[in-house]
Amino acid sequence: MNHTVEVHANEPMSRYTTFGIGGTADLLAKPKNLTEFLEVLKYCNETNTAFTVLGDGSNVLVSDNGIRGVVIITNQMNAVEILPDHEIRAQAGARLSKVAETAANAAFDGFAFASGIPGTVGGAVYMNAGAYGHDIGAFCKTVTLCMPDGKLVIKTREEMQFGYRSSAVMDTNMTIVDATFQFVQGTTEKIREEMKTLNAKRKASQPLEFRSAGSTFKRPEGYFAGKLIQDSLLKGFTIGGAQVSEKHAGFVINKSNATAQDVMTLIETIRQKVHENFGVWLEPEVRILGDV
Repeated sequence: MNHTVEVHANEPMSRYTTFGIGGTADLLAKPKNLTEFLEVLKYCNETNTAFTVLGDGSNVLVSDNGIRGVVIITNQMNAVEILPDHEIRAQAGARLSKVAETAANAAFDGFAFASGIPGTVGGAVYMNAGAYGHDIGAFCKTVTLCMPDGKLVIKTREEMQFGYRSSAVMDTNMTIVDATFQFVQGTTEKIREEMKTLNAKRKASQPLEFRSAGSTFKRPEGYFAGKLIQDSLLKGFTIGGAQVSEKHAGFVINKSNATAQDVMTLIETIRQKVHENFGVWLEPEVRILGDV
């Protein structure tokens, strides 16, 4: 691998996830730009090494056994630029809050919902993140993807096949490099007001003071995951250092030095209990990475 790329061996993944949990990565690379990113991919390709791409590690649980191969952290690839026709292009490692801030400053309407979503553009586009009835895919005009051999391709919104917490990139070996978002003109004052309202709502209802990976489960059709969990009397239920948040039952939090095993056991217990009570199998929204 090019000696200019920052690389660490046996790096604890707990430092790179919002859960603050995880064993070590064999190698962890921090490319500063697309050239370095492609350099790391080329190395993985030529040496037949598995790789995992992460931004802020906000929707993942890394196993206690860590991740084999190379973990590529993209959060230094974080440029955000305003284009003509109410468009913004953002690199995969840019935080969603930064894109929402840029949109607000330019009076581009519609993205206020994203200002409080943790994580980066790459992860958000990958899983079509959303909140308050909106999702990222609706604003995506194009997405630049990198094939395993380093070739870049551009896909349209239609080709990305955005669904509820899903996109065409999932279960492929393509990596998101950047995305272009399309907006309509609004007024900065109104957008800022909406951002303020939504972020106050988020603060009041979510356990932001604890480490977590955000919403633990996808919303099952016709139900709300948090309500099913609460109605199963699991609020505050604890296994090891992991707990069902007392503030919002849809969140599993790292209450006190939880292990990945604590979290996984708790997730499975919740699923079983909710199924027993309501006949619904909750599907985790959190991605589990590494050797389980």
